[in-house]
Amino acid sequence: MNDRVTEASARACANIALAKYWGKADAKRNVPAVPSISLTLDQLVTETRVRFDPALPSDVVRLDGRRATAAEAERVVTMLDRVRRESQLRLSAHVTSHNHFPTAAGLASSASGFAALAAATCAAAGLRFNARRLSALARASSASAARSIYGGFVELPAGSRGDVDLAARQIAPPEHWNLRLVVALTELGEKKVGSTEGMERSRKTSPYYQAWLDQAPKWSRKIKRAIKERDLDTLGSAMEQSTLAFHCCAITSDPPILYWAPATLAALATVRGLRERGVPAWATMDAGPHVKVLCEVGAATRVRQALDRTPGVTRTWVAKPGPDVEVHR
Repeated sequence: MNDRVTEASARACANIALAKYWGKADAKRNVPAVPSISLTLDQLVTETRVRFDPALPSDVVRLDGRRATAAEAERVVTMLDRVRRESQLRLSAHVTSHNHFPTAAGLASSASGFAALAAATCAAAGLRFNARRLSALARASSASAARSIYGGFVELPAGSRGDVDLAARQIAPPEHWNLRLVVALTELGEKKVGSTEGMERSRKTSPYYQAWLDQAPKWSRKIKRAIKERDLDTLGSAMEQSTLAFHCCAITSDPPILYWAPATLAALATVRGLRERGVPAWATMDAGPHVKVLCEVGAATRVRQALDRTPGVTRTWVAKPGPDVEVHR
């Protein structure tokens, strides 16, 4: 295998956390300090191809049609090295990855990106990893990527320092609950503070960080029960609490981290207005300005139309529960 080209591609969907992940128990190993629960989305897709080639003198990484920056390439090569050690492969790789949605903007592109990279790299290297091992591998690069290995509703438990095998697990498959998530894009461009940097700043400086650690598991348990019982009212309420609590940690960090744009507040007001008029819809946000709205299938069109009319919202689309990561040779 060390003297011939081997390649594989993978397709993974981003996920949006319903119970939020914010904070690391072990920053070096990328181990989350709180449990999180997510919904994998069919509309937010990353496609990645990995080719191990004896003709390559060094690794080449291309993202969205351009050469990766040094920082981006370093994260990719770190995962390649993990797989090379496991497979005893010594070849350099050519990696091409494309996000079919905005990158590094608070739409979980790192989740789908590293999930696809983990699956494609292992397949190209000839490793037969099961979903759990793929999830642990992806988590080492991006904690949320552990959840994108699975479709539907997914849980990533909290870990502890030194935990190298932590992996996500599926709570329910996509067909368990035919919900919709309406995504409202509110601001173009990359966010100014990355998630890892933001988490560490909150851990070190936010006066509310310990309260977040204490409360987050309670919201996670509540959301997990609501998913199993298909209780949208309970799920939506707990999801909004989890979202606003993690943003509270970010906002009260020193210096403050405010991911919101004016259109973020406008979109949140739109969602509250819809609920006041009897439309069951609840908002969530990741570390970015965009608003995602969870609702029933029958309400999705009305929710999208209301967000389209919201000042500052530049684009909307409707996603449904998405599939597991897919590998192709």
